[in-house]
Amino acid sequence: MTTEAASDAPVSIPGLLARNVARHGAKAAYREKEFGIWQCWSWAEAAEEIRALALGLLALGVARGDHVAIIGRNRPAHYWSIVAVQMCGAVPVPLYQDAVADEMAYVLDHCGAGFVICGDQEQVDKIIEIEDRIHSIRQVIYTDRRGMRKYDHSRMNALADVQAEGRAGHHRLEAELDRRIAALDYDSTCVMLYTSGTTGRPKGVVLSNRNIIETARNTSDFDRLGPDEEVLAYLPMAWVGDFIFSIGQAYWSGFCVNCPESPATMMTDLREIGPTYFFAPPRVFEGQLTQVMIRMEDAGRLKRAMFHHFMRLARRVGPAILDRRTVGALDRLRYALGGLCVYGPLKNVLGLSRVRVGYTAGEAIGPEIFDFYRALGINLKQLYGQTEASVFITQQPDGQVRSDTVGVPSPGVEVRVGETGEVFYRSPGTFVEYYKNAASTASTKDAEGWVATGDAGFFEEGTGHLRIIDRAKDVGKMADGRLFAPKYVENKLKFYPSILEAVVFGAGRDRCTAFINIDLTAVGNWAERNGIAYASYQELAGHPKVYDMIAGHVEEVNASVAADPMLSGCQIHRFLILHKELDADDGELTRTRKVRRAIIAEKYADLIAALYDGRSSIATETEVTYEDGRKGAIRATLTIRDVVAGQPAQRMAAE
Repeated sequence: MTTEAASDAPVSIPGLLARNVARHGAKAAYREKEFGIWQCWSWAEAAEEIRALALGLLALGVARGDHVAIIGRNRPAHYWSIVAVQMCGAVPVPLYQDAVADEMAYVLDHCGAGFVICGDQEQVDKIIEIEDRIHSIRQVIYTDRRGMRKYDHSRMNALADVQAEGRAGHHRLEAELDRRIAALDYDSTCVMLYTSGTTGRPKGVVLSNRNIIETARNTSDFDRLGPDEEVLAYLPMAWVGDFIFSIGQAYWSGFCVNCPESPATMMTDLREIGPTYFFAPPRVFEGQLTQVMIRMEDAGRLKRAMFHHFMRLARRVGPAILDRRTVGALDRLRYALGGLCVYGPLKNVLGLSRVRVGYTAGEAIGPEIFDFYRALGINLKQLYGQTEASVFITQQPDGQVRSDTVGVPSPGVEVRVGETGEVFYRSPGTFVEYYKNAASTASTKDAEGWVATGDAGFFEEGTGHLRIIDRAKDVGKMADGRLFAPKYVENKLKFYPSILEAVVFGAGRDRCTAFINIDLTAVGNWAERNGIAYASYQELAGHPKVYDMIAGHVEEVNASVAADPMLSGCQIHRFLILHKELDADDGELTRTRKVRRAIIAEKYADLIAALYDGRSSIATETEVTYEDGRKGAIRATLTIRDVVAGQPAQRMAAE
C-alpha cells in the first residue's frame, strides 16, 4: 500500500487548495443557494476567502494545536473554516448541528475547544447555555448575523468581521501564516471527528493528512473522479462521509461542492444541480422511494398501470443493461421506451438524471430498494466503511454490483475475517488514535495496524466480495442455537414505505419479536385514501387497519426470511407499533440515525416483556424531549399482534 506522498504531491489540504488554484483557478469550487439564487466561488476566489479567514483567526489568537469546533449546516463558509483552521496549524472539530446543548457540551469539553464557529443564532444560544460548564472557550464566531445584534460581543465576532480583520492585518500576519502552512506535513492532524456513540460516549477519531489524502487519491482513481464532477453537500458536516466527499475527494479531484439553501429545499436544489457524483445513506433512498410510491398511489389508473408495467421490465433487464451485459434487442427497445415514458422523468424528479457514480453506506440497504434504483439505470453502488478508516474499506467495482455484498477491498486496503467472524482491515486511511483514549485505541487497532471493525461478515468463495451480516455484538444465538442477526430482518422490513424504523429482539430467546415505527407521511397518505381519520401519530399508529397492513408486511418478510436456511430462525412472531418515533433527542438513535439497542432495551423493557409473556396489550408511559428541550411524558395503551411465521422453513433450518 502507498504510505508516502509522491515528491510533487501536496501533503496537506491547504497544499491541495494551492494546487487547485494553479490548475483550476477559474473553475467553480463552491456554490451555495441563498435567497433562491445560486452563488458561485471559483477555486481562486475560495482560496482568497479561506486565507482571509485564516489571517483573522491568527489575529484572534488561534494557536498551533488548538481545537476549533465548527457547528452549522453545509455552507461554503463552514468548509472554508475547516481549511482555514488547518492553515493555522489548529485542529477542526465539526459537530452535529442538530445535537442538543448537553451533547455538544461533552464534545467541546472533551476536545478542549478554545474557539467555536457557529452557523447561526440557534447554535450560538446552545454555546451560551453551556459555557458556564466549558471553561476552555475563548471566542465564539458566527456566520449568520440575523438575531445577533443585541448579544454581548466582548468574546463574539461575525465571521465576515474576522475575515475583514485578517485582510486589514495581512502585512502583520502573513509571514506567520505562511510559516504555519509550511510546517504542515503528511502526519499533521487534518480533522477530528466524533463517532456516533451507539454503545456509549462518542470517541474523538484523529485523522491525519496522510489518512485523508491517500484515501481520497485511491478512491478518486477507483471511480475516475475528475474536476468536472458535481456533488451536493447536504449530509452533516460532522460525519466522516461528508468530510471525505466534500473536503478529501473534492480537494484531490478539484470538483465543485454545492450547498443547498436549507434541508427543506434539498430535493429542489438536488434537481437543479443534477450531481454527477452522489452519496446518500439508505434512509435518503428509502425516503425518496416512499415519496415515489405515494405519488403513484395517487396517480390515475393509466399512469399507475404504465409505471408498474415498465418497472417490472426494469427490474428484469435494467441492471444488466447498466452493467453492459447481453440483453435481447426487443427488451432493449422496450427499456428505451420505458426510459422516455417512466425512467427518465422519474430520475429527473429525484434529481438523479446525471449521476455517473452513486454510493450508499452507513447502514445496510434493503435489496429491494437498492435494485429499484439500479433498475432505473442509476449506477448506485455500496461501500463499507468507518470513521476510523477515513470511510473506505470496501467498494463495488463497476460491473460487479450486487445488493447482498459490499464489494471488494478498496485500493490500498487489506481486509481479513477473524476466527470469530469479525472483520479487520488496515489501510493508509487507518486513524491515528482516539483522542485522550489510549485504552480504546489499543483495543481497536493492534501494533501491526489491523483495526477491529466490530462487524461480522465473510468473503464469498469465487467472487472475493465481502458480505456483512450485522454488528458483531448484535449477532447472537436463539435459545435453540439458531443464528440471530436483527439487522438482516430490520432492513427487509424498512423496504416497505409504511415502515420507517424497526427493532428486532430475540437473542437468547425462543422466538423473535419487533418494535415498528410507521412512516407518518406514507401511512398518513394511505389513511387519507382509505377514509381513516386520525389526529396524531399515536392515534394513527394504534389504528386496527394500520396494524392489519403492518402485519401483512411482517408476514411477507417472514416468508422471505424463511427461505434463508442460515437465518430462518429470525422470523418475527409478535410485534407492536410504537406510540412515538424513535428519536436522537431521546437518546434512542444516534445523530446518523443508527439504533441504540441497549438504550431501547432498557427504556422499553416493559414493552419487550409484554411481547414475550403473551399479553395482547400493554399500557405504558414514555419520557420525550420536545424541540425546545423541555421534557414531557406520553401515555398510551399499545396493541400486540401475533403474526404467522414460516414453520416448514424453521424446521428445515433446525434439522
